[in-house]
Amino acid sequence: MAIVGTLFAFTLHSTHAAPNLVMIVVDDLGWADVGANNPETFYETPSIDRLAASGVRFTNAYATCPVCSPSRYSLLTGRYPARAYVTDWFTGDRTGRFSHAPYESRLPANEFTIAEALKEAGYRTFFAGKWHLGHAEEDWPEHHGFEVNRGGHGAGSPPGGYFAPYKNPCLAEGPAGEHLPRRLARATCDFIEAHQEGPFFACLWFYEVHNPRQAPEELIEKYRSKAAKLGLDPKGSFKTCEQVWPVKAARHVRVEQSQPEYAAMVESMDIAVGTVLDKLAALGLDDDTNVVFTSDNGGLSTAEGLNTSNLPLAGGKGWLYEGGVRVPLIVRSPAATSKPGSVCDAPTTATDLYPTSLALLGLAPRPDQHLDGVSMAPLLKDERIERGPMYWHYPHYSNQGGFPGSAMRDGRWKLIQRHEDGRVHLYDLESDIAEQQDLVEEQPERVAQMLEQLEAWRLEVDARFLEPKGGNKPWRPGG
Repeated sequence: MAIVGTLFAFTLHSTHAAPNLVMIVVDDLGWADVGANNPETFYETPSIDRLAASGVRFTNAYATCPVCSPSRYSLLTGRYPARAYVTDWFTGDRTGRFSHAPYESRLPANEFTIAEALKEAGYRTFFAGKWHLGHAEEDWPEHHGFEVNRGGHGAGSPPGGYFAPYKNPCLAEGPAGEHLPRRLARATCDFIEAHQEGPFFACLWFYEVHNPRQAPEELIEKYRSKAAKLGLDPKGSFKTCEQVWPVKAARHVRVEQSQPEYAAMVESMDIAVGTVLDKLAALGLDDDTNVVFTSDNGGLSTAEGLNTSNLPLAGGKGWLYEGGVRVPLIVRSPAATSKPGSVCDAPTTATDLYPTSLALLGLAPRPDQHLDGVSMAPLLKDERIERGPMYWHYPHYSNQGGFPGSAMRDGRWKLIQRHEDGRVHLYDLESDIAEQQDLVEEQPERVAQMLEQLEAWRLEVDARFLEPKGGNKPWRPGG
């Protein structure tokens, strides 16, 4: 079932021929890490909060996968990752009781990305930061519609860390000790200034706040002092979470935001966001530029340092629970008629940003692309859209402890199905955002209906599933 985004009529009142687009994506930033979403957060995000105050904040926004590469695929193509079998990060070959589903580890060359669409429409295109959509050079940004690439290649974390020397094949070395987010923000500003007559499409996709935890020492010390003043343990508070595949030690989840290095990384990223926003303002481009801010998956809370707490959301990166897939999303657009600082609770997912961007730029969607996206542009005019269900398919064992499974959200209801044994969970997100009350026994008819919808979608996209291991066969749909 192809879903075509609704076109949004837009009349530009500008000296420019067409509006610009800046897309900012943060790696591993949790929904609760941003002050606009969580006023009680330990972290300080004044630039992001300023963007929220001047745009529309979406409180039910989702990535299409709990790990990065598949979500990035969706942002660029408007398609669910299962359509192209890009269902895990490149390359995350972990096994548990069974072998993971076969998957592809590159952005297919035949995909018509949003960058290619905008380049075709006369936009100058720019990419800075983390790509992680293929390890071969022919898979990098400049082969998918971006004229300029500053730092995007196959790696999922900065090869040399967050301070020069960067050891990045797509980024000229800076002076020793130069800070990567500042460098990427400055490169983005240079591109914007050079092409201020527009139209331009600039992507700033941070490597932050992905590990390794590194930040300027003065910021780290700031948050050490803040934690002490608030009586927080910098090492954090934890509880045991469900162990779903064999590990030597019990799996834990962080339930308190207090980690100083991670907090400093969040603020470093926020400062860089502010640098770009300030450049747009200084050049008089605020009224000509759409700005989108989001994350590629939820915050890291159950492994690899347990960087953040996603509470009240359950789980985190690598998990199909809300903490793994619900993300910050802010859109500021000259086409919006919503009051600045508005909040929209309509569910939306990463596939929607492709048709939304085209609509805001006055461009028509192609019927053969972004099959799974619906334009959010009417939401920026306080109108409603018919979104329909949203789907996730993650047939892998995450190194954060998450189980292989599929999920769907339809209105207030979210269903999760595990792939090892077919077990099902049902949650009412309006009354139970923390996914603590499993209603599968109380709602058998709803469960049956949603399972039928989920299976129909998996058949449509030709979804792949776990493979046998050691003579044992995993669950498969239909028995």
